[in-house]
Parts: sequence; structure tokens; C-alpha cells
Amino acid sequence: MIINSNFRPAWWISNCHLQTMAGKLLRKNLQLDIITETVEIPDGDFVDLAWTEDPAAAPDKPIVFVLHGLEGSIDSHYAKGMMMAIKQRGWIGLLMHFRGCSGKPNRHGPSYHSGDTFDIHYCVEHLKQQFANRKLAILGFSLGGNVLANYLVEDKNHPFAAAAIICAPLHLSSCSQRISQGFSRIYQKYLVDMLKDSTQQKMDLGLIDHIEKSELSAIRELWQFDDKITAPINGFDNASDYYEKVSGLYQLEHITTSTLVLHALDDPFLCHKFIEQLPNNDKLTYELSQHGGHVGFIGGSNPFKPEYFIEQRVLDYFSEVWR
Repeated sequence: MIINSNFRPAWWISNCHLQTMAGKLLRKNLQLDIITETVEIPDGDFVDLAWTEDPAAAPDKPIVFVLHGLEGSIDSHYAKGMMMAIKQRGWIGLLMHFRGCSGKPNRHGPSYHSGDTFDIHYCVEHLKQQFANRKLAILGFSLGGNVLANYLVEDKNHPFAAAAIICAPLHLSSCSQRISQGFSRIYQKYLVDMLKDSTQQKMDLGLIDHIEKSELSAIRELWQFDDKITAPINGFDNASDYYEKVSGLYQLEHITTSTLVLHALDDPFLCHKFIEQLPNNDKLTYELSQHGGHVGFIGGSNPFKPEYFIEQRVLDYFSEVWR
């Protein structure tokens, strides 16, 4: 089902680039107390979790599992804002850092990527064993949303009653082309520079040795990074093979969980042609907005008190499904 979103951008920040960038500036001083937990993974690596509170001390509270975007973390403005909104609802937020995103490099060469669900499977099993009787939901931002689309299809016995896929690059090939065009190249440089920094750390530790430092330094586009780094260290032939095999678009028709797919048609990170290929699935609600940018959706009439639509809409959706 495709519906038109009722989101209206704030009059003072309606441009898609302002929507995309403003959250980082407006929410740079957000304060959130968290409880950290390190989970050892069977392959010898680890992931770090962030909880808004001790779940054992609040046995009746629902838990929302959060997946961040590319090179994100608990400190990303959108992730911290969502975790705070979850806490304000009287629920518990649980954010899983993808490998290497918690401030420490992971122990192995292979990294997280847009289709890497291994760590989610393991952490969710841990969650099921301890909190099976809770109300549970899961959401993913951007890359995390694409990962989530894959996960929901792979794990037919997952415990989540509801899910949300937010501003996700569901067709990776076209999205990698889109972010290399026009003003979007600014975002591409920001992301590629972070990816190169984390890769350089692994090279210094001897975890990656298939590429020379000069080759890494020469990378300018996300497609190049995925072709030279992401694909080979994670078992794909090349970037095209990687994109084709893990794009969440091809999984949507198989999702059996009530899922909200939230997308802004002016998102400068994403190609929007894939919307023509959205499959019919009565478990999915495709909510399309004309405005919102990438993980922006900032509304409200008061510049000193902006409203963050994503948090309200997604958590309202979970409440509706949980009834």
C-alpha cells in the first residue's frame, strides 16, 4: 500500500539539503545517558550495544531495536534523537553498532555492509532468549534500513511485531550513481572520507592487505570504495555483484512483518526510480513524502522548537501494530 505522507517541512528549512544537514547542527548538543554492552560474536569479533536503560530493571517495557546508517553510531544525531524519543515514550531503546562503528576497529578484515545480517541474527537471538515476552519492534536508518529488509526475510522466526525502514538505499546501484552527481557529491565525500579512515586503521593493523595505501587514497566515489574495498573483503566479485545481491528492493515482496517504509522524494542520497518497482505486499506501508531530505523530516513553525517527524511517525506506527 502506498500512501502520501502528511509531513510538511518547516517553512524556514524546506530545501532538501537544509533538511538533510540541519539535524546535525540543531541536535549537536543532545545528551543521552546510555548503558553499553559488548557482545562477543562466534566468529571471534564483537559488536557494541547501547541501551537507554537496564532492561532487567524494567521487565514490562517494550524494546525497540535500532540500526544506524553508514558510518553512524549512537552519537549520530538521528540515532540519538530516536533513542531519546523511545525513552520518552516509556520504552527501551537498544542500538546495535555495526562492526567498527563504536569507536573501536573490529578484529577481522571483513566489515559490515548493506546486506550483512550476521550480527543482527546473533544479537536478536540473545534478545529472544531474555525478553521473549516483551513487545518488540525494529527500525533501520539508511544503510541500516537496507540491512533490515534483508534480515526480515532471512529470519522468519524473529520476535518483532513491527518494523520501519527509513530513507534506505533499497536499490544500491542507482543510489551509488545518484550520490555521485551534483551537490550530492558533498555527502559522498563526507562518507567516503570516513570509510577511508576506518579502512586505513585496518590496514595499519594488518587486517586488510589487498590494496595499497596509494590506491585507497585515490578513491573518490562510493562505487569505487565498494568495488575496491567492500566487495572483495566481504566475498563479492565486485561492486555490481555486491549491489545486485544485497539490495533490499528485491526482498520487500517477501517480508511478512508489518513494516513502514518511509521515503522522501527529494532525498539527495537516493535514486527514486525504484519506486516504480515497489512490489505489492499487504504487510508493507510505503509512505512517500514530497519533502524531508535524507533522514531529515524536520517540521514545526517555531525555529527554536523544531519537530522531528520521523520519530513521531515511526513510534506511532509501532503503537498501532502493538495494539
